[in-house]
Amino acid sequence: MLIFLLSSSGHKPHLNMNLLLFLFVFLGGNSGVGKDTAVSMAMRGARVIIACRDLDKAEKAVREIKFKSHSLNVFHMELDLANLRSVREFCKNFIQREKRLDILINNAAMPGVLDCTDDNFSMCFGVNHLGHFLLTNLLLPRLRECAPSRVVTLTCSSYKYQKLDFQDLNYNLLPFFTYCRSKLANIYFSQELARITEGKGVTSYAVHPGFVQSSWTCHYSVLFRMLMQVIMWMFFVSSEIGAQTVIYCAVSDEAAKHSGGYFVDCRPATLRPFARDAGVAKKLWEASERLVKLV
Repeated sequence: MLIFLLSSSGHKPHLNMNLLLFLFVFLGGNSGVGKDTAVSMAMRGARVIIACRDLDKAEKAVREIKFKSHSLNVFHMELDLANLRSVREFCKNFIQREKRLDILINNAAMPGVLDCTDDNFSMCFGVNHLGHFLLTNLLLPRLRECAPSRVVTLTCSSYKYQKLDFQDLNYNLLPFFTYCRSKLANIYFSQELARITEGKGVTSYAVHPGFVQSSWTCHYSVLFRMLMQVIMWMFFVSSEIGAQTVIYCAVSDEAAKHSGGYFVDCRPATLRPFARDAGVAKKLWEASERLVKLV
């Protein structure tokens, strides 16, 4: 099926859109930036596939997205980013089932929790970086076949509070710092992906959606959840607002000129100097290849 996405500039990019979108599956798959992005993409005519480990939440999200977007072209597939075998199985099934992949939005995330994935990586590093890293690499041939295509990876401005330690990439001691490192890894990943795919029709963007009201506090105590609900209500933006920069990088003609860029509020933003180090980005890519056994 030939489907067009309407860009924010009002032009129709000539892309046959099959949008693979990751909801915040670990933070409540039926809400958040992911669902609002999916609604917007479905309204633009995209075929939307959400990937989620909780099939009940995925089915509920699909129903809600269909209802809000007035589109029946929304589907889900099972995927657990905390399990690399699940990532490989998902990619195998996806490639067998789907002939196109035009936009991949890496939106799943874990907050800072002291827990481990099924492959014994810290949950933050394993899900937020390694899961997306393996998935994107396995789907990269299909993205290249469908060029021009895009990869949008969500990150957070909290990247600025930590640097990577290559002696301990799997850092899992202080939850907030663990989260910050995983978000910095997302930025390096997006930059190196842009370098690797330069001239091959695939562009890459890192997006900070802002501090968004969501259900990420479900992993913490009741008292902490109550406190954060008040803070989020007072200072955080809605998920609909948070989704706008993700949507912009997915469909805007202007964004296409800034592959490897970091976006905030629908415009390129300046990173701290250490987060623009191409040598570190390449080193992380090579280390990640070894960790997920791509080499």
